[in-house]
Amino acid sequence: YEAFQLANFRETLAGHIVLTPAFLPSEEYHSEMQGITPDQKTFLDSLYLRKVELADEILVLNVGGYIGWSTSNEIAHAMSLGKIIRYLEHN
Repeated sequence: YEAFQLANFRETLAGHIVLTPAFLPSEEYHSEMQGITPDQKTFLDSLYLRKVELADEILVLNVGGYIGWSTSNEIAHAMSLGKIIRYLEHN
């Protein structure tokens, strides 16, 4: 959660328009802990892919080297579209 907030702030200050995944005001309210249904998860995943399509580049917040299933799909989609992909951490 903190990485999302810091990246949003830094990218905005750098003059970038930031399209982020939907998330609530703190880590304790993360959607996976809020009873998101499988249909809602599918909907959100497709919505995030549309955000990738709108973006010039994506910034992967791979804190501790972690990249989840949905993020992996977003990276693959970005690659298929020839988008620039940046990573928060370079391993």
